[in-house]
Amino acid sequence: MSPSLTIIGVQGRQVTVPTGLFIHNEFAPSTTGQTLAVENPTTGESLGTISAAGPEDIDRAVQSAKAGFETWKSVSGPAKARLLLKLADLIEQDVQNLGSLEAVDAGTLYTDSVGLNIPQAVGCLRYYAGWADKMDGKSLEMDGGVAYTHREPIGVCAAIVPWNAPLMITIWKLAPALAAGNALIIKSSELSPLYALRLAELVKEAGIPAGVVNIVTGDGASAGQALSEHMEVRKLAFTGSSVAGRKIMQAASRTNLKKVSLELGGKGPSIVFDDCDLENALLWTRIGITANNGQICAAGSRIYVQDGIYDRFIEAYKQAAANAPTVAGNPLDTATTKGPVVSCAQHQKVMDYIRQGKQSGAKLLFGGEQIGKKGYFVQNTAFADVPDNATIMREEIFGPVASIAKFSTEEEVVAKANDSLHGLSAAIFTNDISRAHRVAKAIESGQVTVNAWAMLSPNVPFGGVKESGFGRDMGEEALDGWTTVKAVKYHIFPRL
Repeated sequence: MSPSLTIIGVQGRQVTVPTGLFIHNEFAPSTTGQTLAVENPTTGESLGTISAAGPEDIDRAVQSAKAGFETWKSVSGPAKARLLLKLADLIEQDVQNLGSLEAVDAGTLYTDSVGLNIPQAVGCLRYYAGWADKMDGKSLEMDGGVAYTHREPIGVCAAIVPWNAPLMITIWKLAPALAAGNALIIKSSELSPLYALRLAELVKEAGIPAGVVNIVTGDGASAGQALSEHMEVRKLAFTGSSVAGRKIMQAASRTNLKKVSLELGGKGPSIVFDDCDLENALLWTRIGITANNGQICAAGSRIYVQDGIYDRFIEAYKQAAANAPTVAGNPLDTATTKGPVVSCAQHQKVMDYIRQGKQSGAKLLFGGEQIGKKGYFVQNTAFADVPDNATIMREEIFGPVASIAKFSTEEEVVAKANDSLHGLSAAIFTNDISRAHRVAKAIESGQVTVNAWAMLSPNVPFGGVKESGFGRDMGEEALDGWTTVKAVKYHIFPRL
């Protein structure tokens, strides 16, 4: 039996997970015996250690995936769908355990995990189960003959997933990859790996054949790099920082030119026009930067407010924060409204950005300090009158820090919104339908919401432009990243 680790979850329940690497439907320690320390960001205390994959382990996972692919590509579409639906059911039934694991090692609010993130993952699995028997091609007329196209799986694929909303984003990769017929190796983040070990158990319980899904834990410099460079991995999907995304692209170019899809950082603009429903705009602009402590790539961290309502908005934004007192504490507690950021390093990074904001000449509206002496807590923070060139306006903070600035015209705010290396998500608040359409079309962003923020749905594609990456999660469009198209052409002999 594989060694295990037990955490205390919601309402004192004990949640036990194996600590080994999940390769070919079995848990085993790393080849070298390397381990990874897991920390509770609420307390800063150790939760224990789990196996850390090295290059030899990654190669074992790849060989397993090669064998799994040979099995999986021959499984019928309806049979694939049944297994994906079974996995969805098991995740739904295991929501308390998975939510507890995300709360304890990622600092995610338990209420957010069980109320939003895990149901979204379940919905994504069920959505792609519906695609498993619909991988159709086209029939085409051509000079001298006819042709048809066939959409085929890529083969052995990999996904390197992040620590924020880890189960949800993992399923964004797993569901379309498996529906398309691929075998998938998942590397979880070293900062929130425990959910992945429980997911591995559910994959096996669902009856998914050995090798079709391998799940490894480890750090990016070893396990992640080995996946990026492996000559037999044909596709790699990554969600994370732009710095790491560049390294993955470089590794792919040095090796086998594997297909790569990247969902990277963001610096999302939220644009508030003076004809908006102000209460609605206040609600969503606050949620857009405080949800999950702002540790969301699509966070609405740049808030542009039209000059006709700017002063009123600033006062109301400040008052709304005062009227919604933060309850910081254990994310397992349903009364808690703010958990910790994910790690000591992340805490230091966010606090450093706040210090730069204070030095930039911007006006601190509220927040700006750490909370308590234990764990990695940061106050919700907002700056007003932030200059365009301020670091907090230009760089992704990945924390609960809003930068607010004034604009006058539609053309001006579009230019401000687009003056960014990123282009992942944006929000527009206006009651003018024509304006909403014009601005949404003009903004350089992979997604735009009108009079709301985020609005994720399994059937709607999500991804970025510019340095926010390329490729899409969710929607029919995601399947393009997990398939290749073969053209078969028939010459028709002319009648003599």
